[in-house]
Amino acid sequence: VQTCALPIYSMASLKEIIQRINRTTKDMFAATFIELQEKFGEVFGKFFPGGRAELQLVEEPPAENGDGSGHQEPGIDIVAQPPGKRLKSITMLSGGEKTLTAMALLFASFLIRPTPFCLLDEIDAPLDEENIGRFTDVLRDLAQNAQFLVITHNKRTMGIADSLFGVTMEEPGVSKLVSVRLGDLQAV
Repeated sequence: VQTCALPIYSMASLKEIIQRINRTTKDMFAATFIELQEKFGEVFGKFFPGGRAELQLVEEPPAENGDGSGHQEPGIDIVAQPPGKRLKSITMLSGGEKTLTAMALLFASFLIRPTPFCLLDEIDAPLDEENIGRFTDVLRDLAQNAQFLVITHNKRTMGIADSLFGVTMEEPGVSKLVSVRLGDLQAV
């Protein structure tokens, strides 16, 4: 078995590199957190006009398992205030409010680091009719700058699509792929 001892100057250099990486990571996290906080509030306001939402950094309590590490990792708490309600944790919101709040955070992160397309699978399933309208309004706005592929069974969500793709079974046991460009139908 061979061991390799690092020279003292290499250890100091390595520690300096680790400190620089930690500093850079913290700075990048702080900048992204501030930007995400801003976009999250904006998107939440589109889902709930007159409401507000924010992300809060929280310090996790030290581990109680006695490992003696004493190292605390920060956490993030999501709080929201739909119009007419008090500010509370996302865990205390109704199902539809939780879903729209989570969507607001997802879309906020998308706005910070946009991609050419986004795939959403049954994201609208837990929403009632009123919230589907809010969702489709925001999705329509976002779709001006990126392509969204949404897997859904909701007719109102399908109604804002440019194209629909689906599977139908005209005869028992025989599946058929169907595609419709809604823009072409509206032009006729």
